[in-house]
Amino acid sequence: MELLSTPHSIEVNNITCDSFRISWAMENSDLERVTHYFIDLNKKENKNSNKFKHRDVPTKLVAKAVPLPMTVRGHWFLSPRTEYSVAVQTAVKQSDGEYLVSGWSETVEFCTGDYAKEHLAQLQEKAEQIAGRMLRFSVFYRNHHKEYFQHARMGRTHCGNMLQTYLKDNSGSHGSPTSGMLHGVFFSCNTEFNTGQPPQDSPYGRWRFQIPAQRLFNPSTNLYFADFYCMYTAYHYAILVLAPKGSLGDRFCRDRLPLLDIACNKFLTCSVEDGELVFRHAQDLILEIIYTEPVDLSLGTLGEISGHQLMSLSTADAKKDPSCKTCNISVGR
Repeated sequence: MELLSTPHSIEVNNITCDSFRISWAMENSDLERVTHYFIDLNKKENKNSNKFKHRDVPTKLVAKAVPLPMTVRGHWFLSPRTEYSVAVQTAVKQSDGEYLVSGWSETVEFCTGDYAKEHLAQLQEKAEQIAGRMLRFSVFYRNHHKEYFQHARMGRTHCGNMLQTYLKDNSGSHGSPTSGMLHGVFFSCNTEFNTGQPPQDSPYGRWRFQIPAQRLFNPSTNLYFADFYCMYTAYHYAILVLAPKGSLGDRFCRDRLPLLDIACNKFLTCSVEDGELVFRHAQDLILEIIYTEPVDLSLGTLGEISGHQLMSLSTADAKKDPSCKTCNISVGR
């Protein structure tokens, strides 16, 4: 039987966090003959691409020939924000069950995308299932080392006494659109059940800046759901974003994150009761709040806490547990 031509001019597009479309060119004489495609996909860091051990025994995806471009979804557990390389082979399945195969195409590299809004909505739904009842709180707080706050106070002339925004690290879900992209200032709001006050322990430092909740969270603020994860522990974390309406951070989140109703959601609420703003947080989640604008230290108070520094609870660049059924969705980790 006449040999098959080698596929060429590979194109990969319509890339999401868990799928892509692929097409290639081949000789016209092969179009009617080809019955199967063999697709070899490898994470980019794996330089030793695992080709077929035997050319007639595929170790990668075997797909029946369909009109190109072809959508690849669900054949692998593709990870978001991950670089891959892909090569293809065409084949004709013969009457004896053996394959006549072409040579391998050139290798093309691409990177999968972030979670889309529909994926984050799935995470949000999972987080809502364990959020628990809502507890009242009155302040947002940020723990850090004394030197951090001294530096913020001294700052340059035009931005002194301000907590400046910084780029969010890679903690949480690997596919979160905020990681390495959104600038903000991290705050906590969880309180102790028995006192209604912020805990005296912290993984981030013994100094605490507290600011009245209404300074950051009010009807002029949009609230977004950003992530839900754990770190191989029983604790689960939800990341929320507070963005003043119309701000740069708000415009970033609008196209990428689910918008929450500030007065009615399972995580963090601001509602009017008896003419006053009342704030509540979910009891059974550790909330991480990203405020997208610089914060003036003069709007709050700074002091030393009496508890311990619990480093084991730090989420700095924390990696999400990919095996947890509570906080993972099926499109990637």
